[in-house]
Formats: sequence, C-alpha cells, structure tokens
Amino acid sequence: MSALPTRAQGLQLLADMLRIRCFEDRCAELYSSGKIRGFLHLYNGEEGIAVGVMQALRPEDAIAGTYREHGHAIARGIPMRSVMAELFGKVDGCCRGRGGSMHIFDAGKRFYGGNAIVGGCLPLAVGLGLAEKFMGRNAIAVCFFGEGAIAEGEFHESMNLASLWALPVLFVCENNHYAMGTALARSEAESDLVAKLSSYRMRAEAVDGMDVLAVAAGARELVDFVRKERVPAFLEAKTYRFRAHSMYDPQLYRSKSEVKEWEDKGPIIGLTTKLKAAGLMNEDDFIRLQNAATTEVDDAIAFADSSPLEAIEELTRFVYAEPTA
Repeated sequence: MSALPTRAQGLQLLADMLRIRCFEDRCAELYSSGKIRGFLHLYNGEEGIAVGVMQALRPEDAIAGTYREHGHAIARGIPMRSVMAELFGKVDGCCRGRGGSMHIFDAGKRFYGGNAIVGGCLPLAVGLGLAEKFMGRNAIAVCFFGEGAIAEGEFHESMNLASLWALPVLFVCENNHYAMGTALARSEAESDLVAKLSSYRMRAEAVDGMDVLAVAAGARELVDFVRKERVPAFLEAKTYRFRAHSMYDPQLYRSKSEVKEWEDKGPIIGLTTKLKAAGLMNEDDFIRLQNAATTEVDDAIAFADSSPLEAIEELTRFVYAEPTA
C-alpha cells in the first residue's frame, strides 16, 4: 500500500487530476459542438499516470508521448490556454494551431509531442536519451505510450537500442488493456509486459495506474535509478480509459458494466477516498478544487475562442527552418 502524502501534497495531486478530467470532459462537449475538429483521444481514467510520473521529473527532462497526450501536457505545466487554443486550431495554440489534438508540443517545457503514429514516440525517446548521453548532461528522457505500441516493430528496436547503448530513458507503458479495440490477450502471446523486458536486460516494474500514489512512488524509484545509473528502465502502469479510444469509436468490444467497474476504482475517486479517510481533506476541499478546475477550463475556452486563426500569408511559414540569429 502506498504511503499517504501530506495534506498539501495530496490536495495538489487531486487538483492536478481534476484539472485534466475537467479539461477532457469539456473537450468532448466542444468536439460534439464542432469547436474542436479532427481526431480527439481523451485521457479520462488515466490521469493518475501523467500526474504521478511528472512528480518525479525535473524541468530539464525530455518527454515524448502519444496522441492521447492532453493530460501529459497539462501535468507538465504547459498552460491550459495554450493547449485549448491548439485544439481549436488557433494561432495562440502551442503549435500555432497547426498540430491540433494529436501534436501538442512545447520545446520550452521539453515536451516533444504528441505523436500520431502508434509507437512513433519510442524511437524519438531513444534519440532524446542519446542526445543526453552525448551532451554529458544529467537529464533523462521519458516516453509515454500505450500497450498497443508493443505490437509495433519500433518498440522492440527501441528497447534493444536503449539497452544496448545504455541510454537514460524511462519507458512508461500506459496499459489500458484494449489498445484501440483489441484486448491485449488477443494480440500478444505473452501478455505479461514486464516479462517481455527481460529479453532486453532492462529493469522493469509494474504499478497500479489507477493509484496516483503508487505511480508517483514507482516513478520516483525508476527515475532516480535511470538518472543515477544512466541506463533505461520500463514502468508498466495498469490502467483503463473510461471513454472510447477516440470520438469515432462505438466501443463494441467492451460492456458498460465493465467500464462502470473500472470507473468505481478510478484515480480521482481512489485518492479522494484515501485522503478523506485519513482526515486530510473533506468534501468542501473537493468542491473547491473542482470549482477551480472548472474556472480554469472556462478561461481556457474563452481564450481559445477569442484567439485568431493564422493569417493566410503565414501558412507557408515553417516549411523551412528559420535562422535563430
């Protein structure tokens, strides 16, 4: 069982998860109303992973993620206004509205996507880790990806190279059990993901991804290990997404009762229950944090609504790199 945090720490973890949950819930509404277009993959149910892992990282650490990355971006500290404006396709978005939901990027936060290709972030993380090694810095790279990426060739290539070259990379697998719509046991002969890593001689651990305290503790241990030993490690966070794979997914592969069972043990409910039972918070605290999250999201939506579209004459900009000096 994970050790309880202080009241301040617990409320901060809860606040961060509520911010992400509120953001994603409103994104679903905005997509349905046509404010957000293209593809949209929501993070509901998995908030404990992004929030838990980010506790262990430093500003200089590099992060790469998948197309389900809004939660990672917000937990990393990218302003919610910037993320929402990007989803709206507006010029004040973190990528000037050019990336959209699947390509959130902020070099200042060392947040390198948002990558739409399944498993595409894995070789990128290897490159980021290689850069840290060549530069002789003490930073590490962290890569978030779903268990569906394990079926991709680049997963095995990336694990092999990271181990072979002794690169400081923490690979975080968000195992939500279904990839897009295929249960893990239907796609992998060996569904024990930690066991797979033994063939790459890489330290691997599994944690309950629905328990933000367990994720934070597991991530801290492995981040410290990677930073000190300058070798890769693998963290499997067993989780579950409450919403569909994307807004186009009819979810015919799982039952409503299964989803409800997982919702009842979600990361927000779990942490709230623990903090209340320990006398570290009360219902008024929860309402205050929820209202603060709602206010922040309302502000982000208003900001995105008022942000302009990029000028037509600017659309060919960035096809080629621009001089920096």
